[in-house]
Amino acid sequence: MLTAEQCRAARGLLDWTQEDLAERAGLSRGTIRDFEKGRHDFHRSTLAQILSALELAGVLFIPADAAGPGVRLRHVPLARE
Repeated sequence: MLTAEQCRAARGLLDWTQEDLAERAGLSRGTIRDFEKGRHDFHRSTLAQILSALELAGVLFIPADAAGPGVRLRHVPLARE
């Protein structure tokens, strides 16, 4: 569903701190920190809050294949003048 590595990479793409993600996901910074360090398993609802916050900001999650899972930013076309 979501790996710690994907979470860190997504934050990097958005230039978000753990605090930024925690605020947008309605969680504590400690929850984000613990998830990214793999300290324990989380409820699906907690992971869903993290995913939702990142997806709303434009992150796309790439399913795992032979090269592993990934993340990227959604392409937003430039407005024509």
